[in-house]
Amino acid sequence: MSPYDWQEIIGVVGVFVLITTVTTVLVWQLAATWRAKAALSRESEYRALAERAVQAQENSERKLDEMGERLRSVERILKEVE
Repeated sequence: MSPYDWQEIIGVVGVFVLITTVTTVLVWQLAATWRAKAALSRESEYRALAERAVQAQENSERKLDEMGERLRSVERILKEVE
């Protein structure tokens, strides 16, 4: 066994550890980016859903106001008829 064998073994192990570390960090960052994009997509969908809900509520309130006006008109007519 030559005196350089241990150095070669340590070098190979070091390169293996470096490659493993870089690959792990790369995969971790890609997964974090994917999660962030998914969260942003969900947030935009929730925002759109909330906007539609507010619009539906406003439409319901407007229709309710119209119905109230009609009811008051009918009551006024009925009072006049009596």
